[in-house]
This record gives sequence, structure tokens and C-alpha cells, in this order.
Amino acid sequence: MRTQTSRMNTERPFGRALCAMITPFDAAGGLDLDAARALAVRLVAEGCDGLVLNGTTGESPTTTDAEKAALIRAVREAVGPGPAVLSGIGTADTRHTAELARQAEEAGADGLLVVTPYYSRPPQAAVEAHFLKVADATGLPVMVYDIPGRTGTRVEPATMRRLARHPRIVAVKDCANDLLGSARLIAETGLAYYSGSEELNLPLYAVGGAGYVSTVANVAPRQLRAVLDAFDAGDTAGAARLNARCCR
Repeated sequence: MRTQTSRMNTERPFGRALCAMITPFDAAGGLDLDAARALAVRLVAEGCDGLVLNGTTGESPTTTDAEKAALIRAVREAVGPGPAVLSGIGTADTRHTAELARQAEEAGADGLLVVTPYYSRPPQAAVEAHFLKVADATGLPVMVYDIPGRTGTRVEPATMRRLARHPRIVAVKDCANDLLGSARLIAETGLAYYSGSEELNLPLYAVGGAGYVSTVANVAPRQLRAVLDAFDAGDTAGAARLNARCCR
């Protein structure tokens, strides 16, 4: 069991360039852990600071709890202690989500990606209670996943401000498509905002975002990282060109 908290960079707790990694399967429909290990090693070698496992791109709605844990263990072993390894644990059931959080911690994850409970469209008080209960379940840092287009419920700014007071709620995967609102919350809360929409990777980074969690990084990790590298080097025009190329 590992914890990231003691060595966390508060501005970029999981690095800048994160890949929402796919989950490989074999011909029979079982996990292909050898392929997962090889993919994880390649993604890190090509510029990913961290990997987010068991997200939607990682087939989390269709994998079992045991398969999710096995994937974390395999990737953790493959990439070693350096890169951040996060696990998506979000469900519509708070108790189940908390159990998945504990399982991910035991399997070696560095952090947790927790999505808003979906379909039932809970009120903001229930959204807040859900995240706080999950954050209290382990010692791992939490990335709140705000994607109202899929869940039906946004984490409203007032709720996000309150969640930011929790010592282990440190980051947001931002798919709310509200750049102005996100910029305000970055300034007000100090939460590390990671873009979850490739077209907004650079705009969010430019207003203080920490980086991105990208599905496209499965196939173009170097190209996506190059956008942030160019911006950090002061080449804003070059960064804009590269970002536009990634979004075609």
C-alpha cells in the first residue's frame, strides 16, 4: 500500500501529462495483463507522467472489482514507483465507491478518480456527501471527475469550494466546459485542474491548470505533451499550433 500525500506537488499532484489508459483484453474477453503492462511502460516512456486506470476509457462499467484491482497491481509493477498510477472508482453507490477506494489503495494506486454519481442526478448536498465519504475512506488523494454531460449533474462551484477544504481532495478532472468558471475555481481553491477535453488542454493550462487526463494520449502521448512543453518554454504561438493539430 502506498500513499502519494507526503511527496505531493500541490500544484501538479500527479504530474502534467496523464493518460486515461485503455484496458487490453484477450480474444476470450479476459484481461490481457501482459498487454496492459507493455502499454503502460510504453506510455510512460513516451512522456506520460501518470496513468489513470479503470476509467470509462478503461472499460470500468464492464470489469469486475477483482479485475480492476488486478489491473492496478499489474501496471504498478510494470512502471515502478515513479509515475503516478490513479484508479477510477466511481459508481452511483457511495458504499461501493468507498470499498473500491480501499481496494485501489491496497493494490498500489497513488490516487483516486471519483466521478459524480450518475443517472440519479442527486442534489448538491448529496454530491458533496458522496465525495467526502469516499475521501475519508483511504489515505489517498482524490481527483474529482466533473463531467455533467455524462452524469447529468455538475459539481457546482459552491460545492467544489467546500470540497477543496478536505485535505485529500486535491484535483479535478474538468469536463464541465466552463473555462471561466474553472479559472475562477483554480484561483480561489488551489485545486489542481486537469483538462479532460483535448481541445481545452492548452486553454485550461494557460489559466493555471495542472495539465490533462487524456484518452488521445493512448495513441499520441508525445504530441500532447509537446503542447505543454512549448507553452512552458514561452512559445505560446507554437503551443497553439500544436494544440490545434491535436484537436483535428
